[in-house]
Amino acid sequence: MHHETTLLNIRSFAVFKKIKQPQQVERILFVTLSNIGDAILTTPCLEALHQLFPNAVIDIVCDQRSAALFQYCPYLGEIINKEKRAGWRGWLKLGMRLRQQQYDIAVDLRTDGLLYIVKAKVKAFKRGNQQTMMMHSVQKHYAALQPIANTPIPNTVIWLSKQAIFKAETTLKIDANKRILAIGIGANFSGKIWPATSFARFANTLKGHVDRVFIFGDHNDIQLSNTFEEQCDLPTQNFCGKLTLLETAAYLKKASFFIGNDSGLGHIASALAMPTFTVFGVGQPSRYRPWGKKAMWYQDPNLEIKQVNPEHIAAMVLPTLV
Repeated sequence: MHHETTLLNIRSFAVFKKIKQPQQVERILFVTLSNIGDAILTTPCLEALHQLFPNAVIDIVCDQRSAALFQYCPYLGEIINKEKRAGWRGWLKLGMRLRQQQYDIAVDLRTDGLLYIVKAKVKAFKRGNQQTMMMHSVQKHYAALQPIANTPIPNTVIWLSKQAIFKAETTLKIDANKRILAIGIGANFSGKIWPATSFARFANTLKGHVDRVFIFGDHNDIQLSNTFEEQCDLPTQNFCGKLTLLETAAYLKKASFFIGNDSGLGHIASALAMPTFTVFGVGQPSRYRPWGKKAMWYQDPNLEIKQVNPEHIAAMVLPTLV
């Protein structure tokens, strides 16, 4: 399997070099990842493909939960859902559907299998983990586009709907001089969750530099957000479980700074070009931290997130707020 994939990559690269007129590329297939944060980290590849082939529409294969991230992409062809739990029958059904379309280029950052079914002049496979262990996830994905994409890696991006922007504008009437701290209070695993009491101590340390706190998360984070509100000395607005994904992004855009756990919210904030800070316990920040020059992070030396000192994190963040 690996031998065949390598040969196909070599053939694909040879074809890439023959694409002398980018305007001739009309349709591209792009297979992205399932989790919100992981999917956002593939958007630089999407942007690069659009920059290289501006006339092409791009069909995107993604999970239902991450589909909203791409719904308003201006060069989107169609969104095709991949059901992760559908098993081999679902995989085969998806493959046969994709095979009905002739693509100029097909890029699969998720699994090698689909590209053996898809009809495309050029096929670009994901790079294996052994080849990319020292790379950030964005760099790993971008490597699949080499050698045609040899320009600086674009930033991550999220496309907002007009409805989400309008809701944020009309609901959040904020003075432009107000400094808003946004907090991503939860995560999908307890070892990734900085205690709500630590977030509160962090926010209280910044009193005088922050005017209000927005709290973001889903329904599972309501208890954490309530604990935070009880112990935070600053005015708060709690949006946990109240917003869609794109509404969350539109509300986040109103904030001055984001801090959160290792979760999709940090990647959304970074895609909005906000300064961000991610608190790590377990995890690999060198590979999976939010991408961008404004993204900061800290990891406990013993991988124990509960031991991360709030005042220490506040001292790291404060220079960006002054």
